[in-house]
Amino acid sequence: MSTPEVTVIIANYKTPELTRLCLRLLRMHTAPERYKVIVVDNNSQDESLEYLRGLRWIRLLERRNVGGETPHQMEARAIDLALKEVDTPLTLVMHTDTLIRNDLWLDFLVNRINASPQIAGLGSWKLKTTTHYRRFAGFVEGLAKKFRAEIKPKQERYLRTHCVLYRTELLKRCPGGFDDGGPVGRSIHRRLVEQGYGMSFVTPEELGRFVSHLQHATTVLNPLRSDKPVRLSARRRLRRKLNQFEYRRVLLLDDLDGE
Repeated sequence: MSTPEVTVIIANYKTPELTRLCLRLLRMHTAPERYKVIVVDNNSQDESLEYLRGLRWIRLLERRNVGGETPHQMEARAIDLALKEVDTPLTLVMHTDTLIRNDLWLDFLVNRINASPQIAGLGSWKLKTTTHYRRFAGFVEGLAKKFRAEIKPKQERYLRTHCVLYRTELLKRCPGGFDDGGPVGRSIHRRLVEQGYGMSFVTPEELGRFVSHLQHATTVLNPLRSDKPVRLSARRRLRRKLNQFEYRRVLLLDDLDGE
C-alpha cells in the first residue's frame, strides 16, 4: 500500500451542508491512498460537528474557541493545531467553500510544486475568474480613480488559504505559524520568501479548471446563519455554480461517507 503524499487541512465552523459537499467531492475526485484529511472544528456545536464525528476516514480535531477570537484567528489556530499532526511530505490547506472539480486536481498541484525543490508553496492570490466585461469595467474604474487621485496602496499578494499546497518540512520549520492576527497565510508567505524559497502563483483561470472557490456559499446554504445580506443576483450566480457540481445529488450520496 502506497504512502500518502499530502495531508489536507480543513477548518470547519457551522457549515453543515457545505462541509459535507466539500468532503464528498474531495473523496469522489481523489485516490484514497494519496491523501489524509484533518478537519479542525472551531466549536461549531451544530450538525456539522455531529456529521464530522461520524466520518472514520478523516482525523477530527475539536478545539475550543478563546473568547473574542476573530475569524482569522479561528482559522489560523485551527491550521496550526492540525499541522502538528501532519506527517506527509505535502500539506494542503483549503476552505469548506472550495470545491474540487475533477480527478486531475491533485496531479496538477503536486506536479507544479515538485517542478523545483525551491518552491515552498503553490496556490493563488485570488480564486475568482472574471469575464472580459468585468475586466474592462475594472480597467475603466481604475482610470477614473487615477483621474480623481484616489489611488489606493497596492495590496500585498500572498498565497491564500482557500486552496494552497505547501512543503510540510519547510512549513513546520517556519517560525511563528499561521496565527499572527493578520490575514491567514500572509506572514507564512513572507517568511518563506525571506528564507529564499519560491512561492508559486497560479492564475485563477488555471486553478479554476480544477477547483472552485464559492464566495458567499455559506449564506446560500445556511441562510439563517448569515450576518450579511447578499444581493439576489449574487445568490443566483452561486446557485448556478453549485448546480455545476450537482450539489443536491452529491448531498444524497451517503455512501461517500463510509470507510
